[in-house]
Amino acid sequence: MTYAIAEAAHRSGLSIDTLRYYERIELIDPPARDSGGRRVYTETDLAWLGFLTRLRTTGMPIRMMREYAKLRHQGVTSAGRRKQILVTQRAEVLERIAELHACLDVLNHKITNYEQCERDLEERNPGVFAEASA
Repeated sequence: MTYAIAEAAHRSGLSIDTLRYYERIELIDPPARDSGGRRVYTETDLAWLGFLTRLRTTGMPIRMMREYAKLRHQGVTSAGRRKQILVTQRAEVLERIAELHACLDVLNHKITNYEQCERDLEERNPGVFAEASA
């Protein structure tokens, strides 16, 4: 199955401009063209775009994504370097997750505190919150 650029953009969640940009900076191979010269994307192209999107979501810099994209054309001979790129990125993701967990702990603490404040206020002034929501 093949897809025109608009459908590929829709299916990948990326904009048409982003697809063209990724092609220009060599993150993706130039897609095949139909008889009218329009880009045609395959399922394989969409799978690669999905992977690139995941890498971006992890915060991987475009520079590293480009290196990874170039290495993949070398096949198995570049597996070690590609693995190292992913191992390094995984470590960064785990660090960010730990930071986010610490932030979540602070938010949960503050929310619990405010819930207690509301309960205390309700005990001192019954009906205050009921009237406000009516």
